[in-house]
Parts: sequence; structure tokens; C-alpha cells
Amino acid sequence: MSGKLVELEALATLPRHARLMGLDIGAKTIGTSLSDVERIIASPLETIMRRKFTKDAQELATLIARHAVGGLVLGLPRNMDGTEGPAAQSARSFARNLAPLVDLPLAFWDERLSTAAVTRMLIEADRSRARRNLLVDKLAAAYILQGALDRLNRLGTEAPRI
Repeated sequence: MSGKLVELEALATLPRHARLMGLDIGAKTIGTSLSDVERIIASPLETIMRRKFTKDAQELATLIARHAVGGLVLGLPRNMDGTEGPAAQSARSFARNLAPLVDLPLAFWDERLSTAAVTRMLIEADRSRARRNLLVDKLAAAYILQGALDRLNRLGTEAPRI
């Protein structure tokens, strides 16, 4: 069994009530989030402290099974001009390595400024630096997943083009 990299639109064809999981893949942590079964709302799940890839993948596999996840949305950190730097290459490498270990479709979502937006929100909510550090990764994963869910839901409501 193995997953495959797909375009985001392919996730719209998942079975009804299959949840999506969002991932914000960093050098030190992996933020995770989870959609509801209707795939409308993304909620932060947890932050995984990175160790070795095999252990990280095992932790993700446990979460995937526990929450009946049907597909993954991985944040793709592009530069402001749309090009891909080392962080994007790292995310793509992580996805390529994870795909053979999970039987799920994996799609990327442009995550430009997601961490900055979440950090700004936490500062405005007057959260301490320590509290922000605990929350930012899983909230960034929820921010990424919510963007993808919003896009998928717009696809379902757009009139067909002729």
C-alpha cells in the first residue's frame, strides 16, 4: 500500500465523511490539524517534536488511523515571489518519503505567511512567547488546512464553465 501525491482538487473525490489532516512541516516540529467529517472546519490537533523520519512517520500513522483520515494536506512554504526554496524542497522530500508509508492521497497547499498570520493572531490575543511557541505549529497547520478546505468547498459550489 502506498499513497500518492495529487492535486488538491482530487481530495474532493474522497469518500463522504473522510477527514483531512493538515501538516505544517518544520525543521523541529510538525504541526497537525484535522477537519471535521464534513470537511468544512479545520481544528488544531497536536504538535509532533521531530526526531528521525521513521519515528515521525509512525506518529503520523497513529494519528491518521485514530482519526480515520482520508487524505493529507501539506503546507508548501513558497517564497513571496512564488518560487520554491530549501523549505519547500524539504516539504516535498518529506511528502515523497511519507507517500509509500501511507495509503492516502497527499496534496500541497501554498502556506505563504501562515506562521506569520498565526503568530500575529496570538500576539493580538496577548499570548506569552512561551504559549505562542506551544501553539503556533498546530495553529499554522489548521490555517493551512482551512485554506485548502475553503478552496475545496468553493469547487463544489462553482457553476460549471461552458
